[in-house]
Amino acid sequence: MTKRSLAIYSAAHFWVDLSCAFLLFRTLSGSPQWMLCLLLYNFCAFALQMPLGLLADRWNRNGLTAAAGCVLTALACLSPVPLLTAVTAGVGNALFHLGGGIDVLNASRERAAALGVFISPGAVGLYIGTIWGQSAGPWLGLAPLGPLLMAALIFWHCPKTDRTLRSGNATPDLAAPQGYGVLLPLFLVVVLRSYMGMNQSFSWKSQWVLVLTLALALGKTAGGFLMDRLGPRRASNASLGLAAALYLASALPLPGTLAVFLFNMTMPVTLWAAARALPGAKGFAFGLLTFALFLGYLPAYLGWPSLLTGPAAYACAALLSLVILWFGLGKEAKPCLQC
Repeated sequence: MTKRSLAIYSAAHFWVDLSCAFLLFRTLSGSPQWMLCLLLYNFCAFALQMPLGLLADRWNRNGLTAAAGCVLTALACLSPVPLLTAVTAGVGNALFHLGGGIDVLNASRERAAALGVFISPGAVGLYIGTIWGQSAGPWLGLAPLGPLLMAALIFWHCPKTDRTLRSGNATPDLAAPQGYGVLLPLFLVVVLRSYMGMNQSFSWKSQWVLVLTLALALGKTAGGFLMDRLGPRRASNASLGLAAALYLASALPLPGTLAVFLFNMTMPVTLWAAARALPGAKGFAFGLLTFALFLGYLPAYLGWPSLLTGPAAYACAALLSLVILWFGLGKEAKPCLQC
């Protein structure tokens, strides 16, 4: 994958997530069906990626899948039916993430830096899309333009093989050479990370929302580069160990922000490890972890009381993530600096 392709996919990630957040808060939040719309969107955007990932692996046209997701996201703006808008935007989001994610995973091989770069802009897009959606300006007509432009750029610049739209995916195979026992810890770590993200609360958060968003996004980017430098286990030890220590002081803005930065550094590591465990089904591996994100979101949606209250609980969650992740990473893998 060229740097241009990675830049296009990363920019598209920003725009797709921005547009989806805009739609949710501009056109759906005032609907009597708002809570159902929110559930349907998250189910389609995250849980549905697992079965769609199997289809994307087999279809072997990742750029076309990602471009179709961008187009569906744009079309969601035109739907007058709230439930249809939520489903269309969610499916569009899922297809984009799968198409782009498989292409980046295919190109990454034993490295994770590109994964961090690809996934990090989404958090910034969600933040800006939420603010944009809650504003009073007449911006609805502009919402589809970004995804449509990204769809065109992806279609023309996405990686292709033999001058066709085929992407060169591995032959679809759900066999896990390391065994499915490796995937369970990775799945649980992502559930815990999602739950943590939905439930951690800081008294100073309202004044630091933008800084926290940037810390979350940049942590994902930095995590990929750190893994390439140190290897997955040592990178996880450093990031989650320091995060746990800083969470103990998270009543203060600076250590709390740094803890969020460090805690999110393992996101590209878990994605890399899942794809490595299922080399013949990278789309399914990607979708498996987004399904874990959906499960971590459900308790907050259902209004269940949080099990995480205060700095000590956040620190324990970071350490628990580290312990679980050790089982998912297995033996230390040396970073492949020549890949």
